[in-house]
Amino acid sequence: MNTTLKIAMAQIAPVWLDKKATLNKIENAIKEAAEGQCELVVFGEALLPGYPFWLALTGGAEWNTTVNKELHAHYVSNSICIEKGELSSVCELAKEHHIAIYLGIMERPLDRGGHSIYASLVYINEDGAIKSVHRKLQPTYDERLTWAPGDGNGLQVHPLKAFTVGGLNCWENWMPLPRTALYGQGENLHIAVWPGSDHNTKDITRFIARESRSYVVSVSSLMSKTDFPEHTPHLEAILKNAPETLANGGSCIAGPDGEWIVAPVLHKEGLIIQTIDFNRVLEERQNFDPVGHYSRPDVTKLTVNRERQTTVEINS
Repeated sequence: MNTTLKIAMAQIAPVWLDKKATLNKIENAIKEAAEGQCELVVFGEALLPGYPFWLALTGGAEWNTTVNKELHAHYVSNSICIEKGELSSVCELAKEHHIAIYLGIMERPLDRGGHSIYASLVYINEDGAIKSVHRKLQPTYDERLTWAPGDGNGLQVHPLKAFTVGGLNCWENWMPLPRTALYGQGENLHIAVWPGSDHNTKDITRFIARESRSYVVSVSSLMSKTDFPEHTPHLEAILKNAPETLANGGSCIAGPDGEWIVAPVLHKEGLIIQTIDFNRVLEERQNFDPVGHYSRPDVTKLTVNRERQTTVEINS
Protein backbone atom coordinates (compact mmCIF):
# COMPACT_ATOMS: atom_id res chain seq x y z
CA MET A 1 0.00 0.00 0.00
CA ASN A 2 1.27 3.47 -0.94
CA THR A 3 1.50 5.40 2.32
CA THR A 4 2.57 8.75 0.86
CA LEU A 5 0.49 11.79 -0.06
CA LYS A 6 1.61 14.76 -2.15
CA ILE A 7 0.15 18.03 -0.89
CA ALA A 8 0.03 21.49 -2.45
CA MET A 9 -0.49 24.52 -0.20
CA ALA A 10 -1.93 27.28 -2.40
CA GLN A 11 -0.64 30.48 -0.82
CA ILE A 12 -2.28 33.08 -3.04
CA ALA A 13 -3.92 36.48 -2.82
CA PRO A 14 -7.59 36.79 -3.75
CA VAL A 15 -8.83 39.31 -6.25
CA TRP A 16 -10.38 40.86 -3.20
CA LEU A 17 -14.18 40.61 -2.95
CA ASP A 18 -14.38 39.67 -6.62
CA LYS A 19 -15.96 36.21 -6.71
CA LYS A 20 -15.47 35.51 -10.41
CA ALA A 21 -11.86 36.66 -10.65
CA THR A 22 -10.82 34.91 -7.43
CA LEU A 23 -12.49 31.70 -8.55
CA ASN A 24 -10.43 31.89 -11.74
CA LYS A 25 -7.20 32.10 -9.68
CA ILE A 26 -8.31 29.10 -7.62
CA GLU A 27 -9.06 27.04 -10.72
CA ASN A 28 -5.62 27.85 -12.17
CA ALA A 29 -3.96 26.81 -8.91
CA ILE A 30 -5.82 23.49 -8.97
CA LYS A 31 -4.65 22.84 -12.53
CA GLU A 32 -1.07 23.67 -11.56
CA ALA A 33 -1.25 21.33 -8.55
CA ALA A 34 -2.61 18.56 -10.76
CA GLU A 35 0.23 19.09 -13.24
CA GLY A 36 2.60 18.61 -10.32
CA GLN A 37 0.95 15.24 -9.52
CA CYS A 38 -0.42 16.56 -6.22
CA GLU A 39 -3.21 14.59 -4.56
CA LEU A 40 -4.51 17.30 -2.20
CA VAL A 41 -4.57 21.08 -2.65
CA VAL A 42 -5.49 23.41 0.23
CA PHE A 43 -6.56 27.08 0.10
CA GLY A 44 -6.77 29.59 2.98
CA GLU A 45 -9.67 30.77 5.11
CA ALA A 46 -12.32 32.87 3.33
CA LEU A 47 -10.08 33.09 0.26
CA LEU A 48 -13.16 33.05 -1.96
CA PRO A 49 -13.77 35.99 -2.16
CA GLY A 50 -11.48 37.32 0.62
CA TYR A 51 -11.14 38.28 4.27
CA PRO A 52 -13.07 41.33 5.63
CA PHE A 53 -10.01 43.50 6.26
CA TRP A 54 -12.09 46.68 6.08
CA LEU A 55 -13.63 46.04 9.51
CA ALA A 56 -10.43 46.99 11.32
CA LEU A 57 -9.67 49.87 8.95
CA THR A 58 -12.94 51.81 8.63
CA GLY A 59 -14.59 51.70 12.05
CA GLY A 60 -16.40 48.43 11.43
CA ALA A 61 -18.23 48.56 14.77
CA GLU A 62 -19.90 51.87 14.01
CA TRP A 63 -23.67 51.46 13.99
CA ASN A 64 -25.82 52.00 10.92
CA THR A 65 -23.22 53.70 8.73
CA THR A 66 -23.29 53.84 4.94
CA VAL A 67 -19.71 52.58 4.66
CA ASN A 68 -20.36 49.45 6.69
CA LYS A 69 -23.70 48.70 5.05
CA GLU A 70 -22.43 49.08 1.50
CA LEU A 71 -19.24 47.08 2.08
CA HIS A 72 -21.22 44.33 3.77
CA ALA A 73 -23.67 44.19 0.87
CA HIS A 74 -20.77 44.00 -1.59
CA TYR A 75 -19.26 41.16 0.46
CA VAL A 76 -22.48 39.16 0.60
CA SER A 77 -23.06 39.64 -3.11
CA ASN A 78 -19.65 38.14 -3.85
CA SER A 79 -20.05 35.20 -1.44
CA ILE A 80 -20.73 31.64 -2.58
CA CYS A 81 -24.09 29.89 -2.73
CA ILE A 82 -23.23 26.21 -3.00
CA GLU A 83 -26.84 25.21 -3.67
CA LYS A 84 -26.79 27.30 -6.85
CA GLY A 85 -23.80 25.37 -8.20
CA GLU A 86 -21.23 28.11 -7.68
CA LEU A 87 -18.53 25.55 -6.83
CA SER A 88 -19.39 23.25 -9.74
CA SER A 89 -16.31 24.25 -11.76
CA VAL A 90 -14.05 23.44 -8.79
CA CYS A 91 -15.77 20.07 -8.33
CA GLU A 92 -15.33 19.29 -12.02
CA LEU A 93 -11.60 20.02 -11.81
CA ALA A 94 -11.27 17.79 -8.73
CA LYS A 95 -12.93 14.95 -10.63
CA GLU A 96 -11.05 15.54 -13.87
CA HIS A 97 -7.64 15.55 -12.17
CA HIS A 98 -8.51 13.13 -9.35
CA ILE A 99 -7.36 15.65 -6.73
CA ALA A 100 -8.91 16.39 -3.32
CA ILE A 101 -9.48 20.01 -2.29
CA TYR A 102 -9.93 21.99 0.92
CA LEU A 103 -11.22 25.46 0.08
CA GLY A 104 -12.06 28.37 2.40
CA ILE A 105 -15.12 30.28 1.21
CA MET A 106 -17.62 32.82 2.40
CA GLU A 107 -20.80 30.77 2.18
CA ARG A 108 -24.24 32.26 1.57
CA PRO A 109 -26.44 29.24 2.37
CA LEU A 110 -30.07 28.96 1.37
CA ASP A 111 -30.83 26.77 4.39
CA ARG A 112 -30.27 29.89 6.53
CA GLY A 113 -32.24 32.20 4.25
CA GLY A 114 -29.49 33.22 1.85
CA HIS A 115 -28.62 36.61 3.36
CA SER A 116 -26.19 35.86 6.20
CA ILE A 117 -22.69 34.57 5.43
CA TYR A 118 -20.49 31.97 7.08
CA ALA A 119 -16.74 31.35 6.93
CA SER A 120 -16.90 27.79 5.63
CA LEU A 121 -14.26 25.18 4.90
CA VAL A 122 -15.36 22.94 2.03
CA TYR A 123 -13.92 19.48 1.41
CA ILE A 124 -14.22 18.13 -2.13
CA ASN A 125 -12.97 14.59 -2.64
CA GLU A 126 -11.00 13.26 -5.58
CA ASP A 127 -14.24 12.21 -7.31
CA GLY A 128 -15.44 15.82 -7.31
CA ALA A 129 -18.07 15.38 -4.58
CA ILE A 130 -18.56 17.92 -1.80
CA LYS A 131 -18.31 15.75 1.31
CA SER A 132 -18.48 18.39 4.06
CA VAL A 133 -19.03 22.11 4.53
CA HIS A 134 -17.79 23.24 7.92
CA ARG A 135 -19.19 26.61 8.99
CA LYS A 136 -16.84 28.31 11.43
CA LEU A 137 -18.24 27.79 14.92
CA GLN A 138 -17.17 31.11 16.40
CA PRO A 139 -16.14 34.11 14.31
CA THR A 140 -13.25 35.96 15.93
CA TYR A 141 -13.55 39.50 17.31
CA ASP A 142 -14.47 41.93 14.51
CA GLU A 143 -15.38 39.03 12.19
CA ARG A 144 -18.61 38.81 14.21
CA LEU A 145 -19.71 42.09 12.64
CA THR A 146 -20.08 40.43 9.24
CA TRP A 147 -19.93 36.61 9.72
CA ALA A 148 -22.59 34.45 11.35
CA PRO A 149 -21.68 31.61 13.79
CA GLY A 150 -21.83 28.10 12.36
CA ASP A 151 -22.73 24.64 13.68
CA GLY A 152 -21.23 21.20 14.19
CA ASN A 153 -22.38 19.63 10.94
CA GLY A 154 -18.98 20.00 9.33
CA LEU A 155 -16.98 18.42 12.14
CA GLN A 156 -16.28 15.46 9.89
CA VAL A 157 -13.25 13.55 8.68
CA HIS A 158 -12.62 11.92 5.32
CA PRO A 159 -10.51 9.07 3.94
CA LEU A 160 -7.71 10.13 1.62
CA LYS A 161 -5.39 7.30 0.62
CA ALA A 162 -3.81 6.03 3.88
CA PHE A 163 -4.84 9.19 5.75
CA THR A 164 -7.92 10.44 7.58
CA VAL A 165 -8.22 14.16 6.98
CA GLY A 166 -10.20 16.87 8.79
CA GLY A 167 -10.02 20.63 9.11
CA LEU A 168 -10.84 23.79 11.06
CA ASN A 169 -10.95 27.51 10.33
CA CYS A 170 -8.40 29.92 11.83
CA TRP A 171 -8.86 30.47 15.59
CA GLU A 172 -11.19 27.45 15.80
CA ASN A 173 -7.91 25.57 15.88
CA TRP A 174 -7.38 26.97 19.41
CA MET A 175 -10.66 25.37 20.57
CA PRO A 176 -9.79 22.08 22.37
CA LEU A 177 -13.16 20.38 21.94
CA PRO A 178 -13.56 20.78 18.14
CA ARG A 179 -10.01 19.48 17.79
CA THR A 180 -10.92 16.52 19.98
CA ALA A 181 -14.05 15.88 17.89
CA LEU A 182 -11.82 15.38 14.86
CA TYR A 183 -9.17 13.36 16.71
CA GLY A 184 -11.87 11.00 18.00
CA GLN A 185 -12.99 10.24 14.45
CA GLY A 186 -9.50 9.10 13.52
CA GLU A 187 -8.01 12.29 12.09
CA ASN A 188 -4.29 12.01 11.41
CA LEU A 189 -3.90 14.80 8.83
CA HIS A 190 -5.21 18.09 10.20
CA ILE A 191 -5.90 21.02 7.89
CA ALA A 192 -5.82 24.49 9.48
CA VAL A 193 -6.77 27.39 7.21
CA TRP A 194 -6.01 31.04 7.95
CA PRO A 195 -6.51 34.45 6.30
CA GLY A 196 -2.75 34.95 6.53
CA SER A 197 0.36 35.75 8.58
CA ASP A 198 2.87 33.69 10.48
CA HIS A 199 1.84 35.20 13.82
CA ASN A 200 -1.16 32.86 13.50
CA THR A 201 0.58 29.75 12.21
CA LYS A 202 4.05 29.61 13.73
CA ASP A 203 3.09 28.35 17.20
CA ILE A 204 -0.19 26.50 16.91
CA THR A 205 0.78 24.39 13.89
CA ARG A 206 3.51 22.63 15.84
CA PHE A 207 1.39 22.52 19.00
CA ILE A 208 -1.52 20.70 17.34
CA ALA A 209 0.87 18.29 15.63
CA ARG A 210 2.53 17.41 18.93
CA GLU A 211 -0.80 17.16 20.79
CA SER A 212 -2.44 14.96 18.18
CA ARG A 213 0.63 13.13 16.85
CA SER A 214 -0.70 14.00 13.39
CA TYR A 215 0.50 15.96 10.41
CA VAL A 216 -0.76 19.55 10.48
CA VAL A 217 -0.97 21.58 7.29
CA SER A 218 -1.57 25.30 7.85
CA VAL A 219 -2.45 27.30 4.75
CA SER A 220 -2.69 31.08 4.62
CA SER A 221 -3.42 33.70 2.00
CA LEU A 222 -1.59 36.87 1.03
CA MET A 223 -2.86 40.46 0.97
CA SER A 224 -1.07 43.75 0.42
CA LYS A 225 -2.27 47.31 0.16
CA THR A 226 -1.91 47.16 -3.61
CA ASP A 227 -4.19 44.10 -3.86
CA PHE A 228 -7.42 46.04 -3.24
CA PRO A 229 -9.26 46.30 -6.59
CA GLU A 230 -10.10 49.78 -7.86
CA HIS A 231 -13.83 48.97 -7.97
CA THR A 232 -13.97 48.24 -4.21
CA PRO A 233 -16.63 50.37 -2.48
CA HIS A 234 -15.15 53.06 -0.22
CA LEU A 235 -11.65 52.13 -1.31
CA GLU A 236 -10.20 55.49 -0.25
CA ALA A 237 -11.42 54.97 3.33
CA ILE A 238 -9.91 51.47 3.42
CA LEU A 239 -6.53 52.50 2.05
CA LYS A 240 -6.25 55.49 4.37
CA ASN A 241 -5.44 53.25 7.36
CA ALA A 242 -4.25 50.09 5.61
CA PRO A 243 -0.69 48.86 6.28
CA GLU A 244 1.47 47.88 3.30
CA THR A 245 1.08 44.18 4.23
CA LEU A 246 -2.18 42.83 5.66
CA ALA A 247 -1.37 39.11 5.31
CA ASN A 248 2.17 37.84 4.79
CA GLY A 249 1.40 34.14 4.24
CA GLY A 250 2.94 31.81 6.79
CA SER A 251 1.80 28.52 5.25
CA CYS A 252 3.63 25.58 6.81
CA ILE A 253 3.58 21.87 7.68
CA ALA A 254 4.50 20.18 10.97
CA GLY A 255 5.08 16.45 11.33
CA PRO A 256 3.58 14.11 13.95
CA ASP A 257 6.53 14.82 16.23
CA GLY A 258 5.72 18.54 16.21
CA GLU A 259 8.81 19.50 14.21
CA TRP A 260 8.80 21.52 11.00
CA ILE A 261 8.60 19.77 7.67
CA VAL A 262 7.97 23.10 5.96
CA ALA A 263 8.63 26.15 8.13
CA PRO A 264 6.33 29.18 7.59
CA VAL A 265 6.77 30.59 4.08
CA LEU A 266 6.45 34.40 3.92
CA HIS A 267 5.69 36.88 1.13
CA LYS A 268 5.72 34.21 -1.58
CA GLU A 269 2.74 33.60 -3.84
CA GLY A 270 2.23 30.19 -5.44
CA LEU A 271 2.12 26.51 -4.61
CA ILE A 272 4.20 25.04 -1.79
CA ILE A 273 4.45 21.30 -2.42
CA GLN A 274 5.45 18.54 0.00
CA THR A 275 5.07 14.76 0.20
CA ILE A 276 4.24 13.20 3.58
CA ASP A 277 4.32 9.58 4.76
CA PHE A 278 1.53 8.06 6.87
CA ASN A 279 3.92 5.69 8.66
CA ARG A 280 5.27 8.63 10.66
CA VAL A 281 1.85 8.90 12.32
CA LEU A 282 2.00 5.31 13.52
CA GLU A 283 5.52 5.79 14.82
CA GLU A 284 4.56 8.79 16.96
CA ARG A 285 1.30 7.23 18.22
CA GLN A 286 3.42 4.51 19.85
CA ASN A 287 4.00 6.65 22.93
CA PHE A 288 0.97 8.94 22.83
CA ASP A 289 -2.48 8.66 21.26
CA PRO A 290 -4.91 11.34 22.54
CA VAL A 291 -8.08 9.35 21.83
CA GLY A 292 -6.65 5.83 22.00
CA HIS A 293 -4.38 4.26 24.60
CA TYR A 294 -3.68 7.63 26.25
CA SER A 295 -7.32 8.53 26.87
CA ARG A 296 -9.80 7.70 29.62
CA PRO A 297 -13.34 7.81 28.15
CA ASP A 298 -14.66 6.33 31.39
CA VAL A 299 -13.65 9.63 33.05
CA THR A 300 -14.00 12.30 30.33
CA LYS A 301 -15.98 12.05 27.11
CA LEU A 302 -17.05 14.55 24.42
CA THR A 303 -20.56 14.82 22.95
CA VAL A 304 -20.83 16.37 19.48
CA ASN A 305 -24.01 17.74 17.89
CA ARG A 306 -23.60 17.46 14.11
CA GLU A 307 -27.14 18.51 13.25
CA ARG A 308 -27.25 21.22 10.59
CA GLN A 309 -29.00 24.18 12.23
CA THR A 310 -31.88 25.78 10.34
CA THR A 311 -34.54 28.26 11.42
CA VAL A 312 -37.42 26.61 9.59
CA GLU A 313 -38.22 22.91 9.37
CA ILE A 314 -40.96 22.21 6.85
CA ASN A 315 -42.96 19.02 7.15
CA SER A 316 -44.83 18.24 3.95
